[in-house]
Parts: sequence; C-alpha cells; structure tokens
Amino acid sequence: MSMTYTGPVSAEAAAYGGLVDAVGGIATIILAIIALSGLRPDIMVPITIIVFGAALLIQGGTMLSEYAQIMFPGSGTATASPEQFGGSSISVMFFAGAAGIVLGILALVGIAANPLISVALIVFGSALLLSSNAVRALYLLQASRGGTPRTGSEMLAGEMASGSAGVQILAGLGAIVLGILAVTGTNPAVLAPAALIVLGATVVLTGSALSGLVMGFMHTTATTTQQRSVAP
Repeated sequence: MSMTYTGPVSAEAAAYGGLVDAVGGIATIILAIIALSGLRPDIMVPITIIVFGAALLIQGGTMLSEYAQIMFPGSGTATASPEQFGGSSISVMFFAGAAGIVLGILALVGIAANPLISVALIVFGSALLLSSNAVRALYLLQASRGGTPRTGSEMLAGEMASGSAGVQILAGLGAIVLGILAVTGTNPAVLAPAALIVLGATVVLTGSALSGLVMGFMHTTATTTQQRSVAP
C-alpha cells in the first residue's frame, strides 16, 4: 500500500519541480531582455545570473528526486547501477547553480561585475554541456523500469528528452563562447544578456521535457497500478 502511494506522489512533486524550473527559465529570459534594452543592466544582469543559478539548483534537485525514486523505489534496494544513476551530471548542475548565485551576488554588490558575470556564463554553459544527457538517461531508466509496452506519452517523452539533449549541447557551447568573448572585453553589455536569453530558453525546454517525462510515466504507472488492483 505504501509503495503504491509514495511513487505517484514523488513523481508529481518531480513534475512540479520541472514546471518551477521552466518558470525560472522564463524569468531569466524576461530579465535578460530588460537588461538588453538598457534598463539598469548593472543591476538586472547580476539578478538574472542569480535567478538562473537558482533554476539550475531546482532542476538538479528535481532530477535527483526522480533518480532516487527509480534507484530506491520504496524497498530501499537499489534497482539500477551507479553508472546509470548519472550523479556526476547532477552534481555539476548543483555546483554550477550554487556558483552562479555566489557570482551573481558578488557582481550585484559591485565586485568586478563584468569578469564575474562572464565567468558565470562560462560555468553555466559548461554545466549544460556536461549534463546534456541527464534527461535522456532519466528517460531510459524510466523506460527500463516498467517492463510494459511503450505508450504514446512515453514515446513523446523520449523524443522530448532526445531533443533537449541536443539543444543543451548547442546552448552550452554558445554560452561558453559568448562568456569567453565577454571576459575579454568584447561588448559584455550585449553578449551577457544574449547568452542569458539562450540559457533561459534552454532551461524552459529542458524543464518542460522533464515535466512531460515524469507526467507521462506517472500516468502509465497509475494506469498499470489500477489494472493490477482490479485483476483477480
């Protein structure tokens, strides 16, 4: 009884985490556009860095929660190998999010703002690049756990996971390049907000893919549980 109750609740919490992460990406885009328009970029860009760092932390926590639910589904016994867990990519996201928040706060108080913002962009881009396969790995773990035929929602979730991986790679590389150009002094007032818009859009996509992935498998799990409960 407890396993049947805990699984959907955990999946629903993870889905909400993905939605909150997507909201953080939208906020990043809006703030970066405001900074790009010239409205107090010295304040808006560091605030955007802080918001995006928090979004990465939320995304890492959401993935960690769902990975843990798969690894230890209620019995306390691991059902997947540590290599499948993908903990290294999640730790990169946590580190990059925390580092971005610290760098954004330092830039906000006026301590070497332009170099710190540029470094934050490089850190964010590297995190997206290194964790690009995290959502795809989560999908593969989810698919291998059930042992049931793939439904339409699962197939759509798989396509979204694959697409988000490719977008994360491109966005990560782009943010790294723009961050390097900005740290050399090449028009950082334009390059930094532009990179943040790209990063925010990527987090919106990955957050939506994560929510769709969790919700799709949650619906499949709930249906399977209901069918088993009514079976003689």
